[in-house]
Amino acid sequence: PPPTPRTHPTAGSPSPTNVTSRMSMPTRTNRASTLLATIALLHTASAAINPAVRRAFHSTPLPLQKQHNVLQRRTRLQRFPMRAVGGKQQPQTVGSQVAINTPKTNPYEEFIQSQFQQGSQKRREREPTQDVMMRAIDEQISLMNTNRELTPIKLSPEQLEHAYKVAEEITDEYAKTFSLGLRLMDEEKQKAVWAVYVWCRRTDELVDGSIATHITPTTLNRWEERLDQIFEGKAFDELDATLADTAAKFPVAKAGFKDMIEGMRMDLYKARYQNFEELKEYCYRVAGTVGLMTTPIMGIAKDSKLSSQEVLNAAVSLGIALQLTNILRDVGEDALTRNRIYLPLDELESFGLTEADIFAGTVDDRWREFMKFQIKRARHYFEIAKHGIGSLDPKVRWAVWAAGRVYGEILNSIEENDYDNLSRRAYVPRWKKFALLPVAFVQTLLMEEDKDEDEQTNTIEKEEMDR
Repeated sequence: PPPTPRTHPTAGSPSPTNVTSRMSMPTRTNRASTLLATIALLHTASAAINPAVRRAFHSTPLPLQKQHNVLQRRTRLQRFPMRAVGGKQQPQTVGSQVAINTPKTNPYEEFIQSQFQQGSQKRREREPTQDVMMRAIDEQISLMNTNRELTPIKLSPEQLEHAYKVAEEITDEYAKTFSLGLRLMDEEKQKAVWAVYVWCRRTDELVDGSIATHITPTTLNRWEERLDQIFEGKAFDELDATLADTAAKFPVAKAGFKDMIEGMRMDLYKARYQNFEELKEYCYRVAGTVGLMTTPIMGIAKDSKLSSQEVLNAAVSLGIALQLTNILRDVGEDALTRNRIYLPLDELESFGLTEADIFAGTVDDRWREFMKFQIKRARHYFEIAKHGIGSLDPKVRWAVWAAGRVYGEILNSIEENDYDNLSRRAYVPRWKKFALLPVAFVQTLLMEEDKDEDEQTNTIEKEEMDR
C-alpha cells in the first residue's frame, strides 16, 4: 500500500498523529529487504522445478541428457583466491584443481549444441586408433631427434623453485607409490615428471573433479588454447610455469597433451563404447598419452635393443593397461553414479550379458567368464609394457614398473572377490603396496630385452576377432 503522506509540524515537538504516521510508514531499507526476499523466493522456486519439466519442451530427448542434467542447474563456479605469478595476480589453483574462466553462455544450451556437433562428427569416417597413436608417436620421435634452441621462461629462480615444490606436494599427495619411485631419478627429471603429472591431473579433474559440473566443450577449448601458450613459454599460473619450463628443457611433443584433452571431450558426450576399438581410443587418449609425455623425460637406455618407436609403443601400452584396470575396478561405481559403461558392448553381448545385468549387479557365471577375458586383456598390455620398460634409463625403471606392479595387483583383487566388481570395489592395502616395491625393484634388475616378444603383441587382437 502507498505510504501515508507526511505532515510537517510548524513548530515544537511533533504531534502524536505525526509520530504514528512516521512509524507506520515503511522505510527504504524495509522496502529493499522485501524486494530481495521476493527475488530470493522466486529464485528458489525456479530452482526447484523438476528437470523433467524442462525436458518435456523437447520433442525428442537428446542422447545422454540424463547423465548431464546436472548441467541444467544454475550453480556458480567457485571463486579462486589470487596468487602472484611473475609479478602479476592470477587465479590460484585449489589443490590440483584448475582455475579457468567458464564461458558466459548457458552451459545447458551449449551442451545441446555440442550434441549436434558430435553427431555430425560421428557420421564422418572415424580415424583408426592405431593411426592416432602412431601420428603422436612419430611427432614425439621427430622432436626427440631434433636439436632445439631452448628459450627459458621469464620467472625468477625462486618463483620457479616454489612452483616445482607445489607440483611435488601434489604428486606426493595423489600418487604416493609413483612419487616414491621417482626419488631414484635425477633432480631435473623428477621436477619434469611432477610438472607433467600435475598438468594431467588438472586436466582429468576438469571432467571428473569438483568443478566438473561447470565444464563445457568451450571450457576444454580454452584449456587447449592455454596449453598452446604454455608451449610458447607463457604461464597462466605457477603450475603452468613448471610445464612451460619442462617443455623448454626436454623434447616433449605437444601431440600427447592435445590427445589427452580430446579424451576429456569424449567424457562430455560419450558414455557407451560399442567395441574395443572405441574403448582403446579412449584409453589411449586419457592414459596412454602419459607414456608419450614422460618417456622423453625419463630417457631411453643407450644400449637399448628396441627402437624409439617400440619403446614409446610400450609406454603407451602401460597407460592403456592402467586405464583398463581402472575401468574393471570401477565398473559398478561408474554405472550407478555416472551412468557410464566403459566396456565393449559387443563383447558384453557375446557373453550373453546386457547393460541391465550391470545395473542389477548380476554376478553369475556369464559375468565371471566375461571378466576373465577382460582381465586377460589388461594383463596382456602390462606384458607389452614390461618388455619396453627394460629399455628405459635404468634409474627410472623401478618408478615406472612399481606403478604397474601395484595396479596389476588390483586385477588379482578382483579375482579374489570372485569377479564381483559391481557391488565391491577391489583395492590394494597399503601394506601390500609397500611390500610390492622391493619385488618391483628386483624385477626391474632382472628385466631382459628380447625382440622376439614383439610377436606376441597382436595375440589378444586375434583372439578378440576369433571370439
